[in-house]
Amino acid sequence: MKSSGSNAILQLVTFTLGNEEYAVDILKVQEINRMKEITRVPNSPSYVEGVINLRGKVIPVVNLRRKFGLAERESDEQSRIMIMDIQGITMGLVVDSVSEVLRVPSDIVEPTPPMASNISTEFIKGIAKLEDRLIILLDMDRLLGKSEETLMIEAATKAIE
Repeated sequence: MKSSGSNAILQLVTFTLGNEEYAVDILKVQEINRMKEITRVPNSPSYVEGVINLRGKVIPVVNLRRKFGLAERESDEQSRIMIMDIQGITMGLVVDSVSEVLRVPSDIVEPTPPMASNISTEFIKGIAKLEDRLIILLDMDRLLGKSEETLMIEAATKAIE
């Protein structure tokens, strides 16, 4: 990702799932909320937690642990729902905790090594190497494919009816 002379700064929101630290582009994140009542939606994909009512708007919520095939974990006071715009759809993502907003130079981001984590590498933009830790950068637009996106919208719409 090195380019001639330009050293772009990436602004990232970091969050944790288990022992791993992940980051997404801050421009994708609309808000971060504490856990709230999530209404289950019948016949939705297993990683869809359900829907929430956010100021009168019904928003589908994805459990990232389930999406990534990680062990289930009870929500606690650190758990958060990150409200994001993914391919033009407002969606909530359940994460273990939100850590911080980071500004990092783009040249510290390495391409994803093969099998870098137990998460499908297609979702991973790269790995940011900081002095004391590695942060996995997620590509949120690739997290949900077109067919999944359609299922999400249908799930949210069904819940309203």
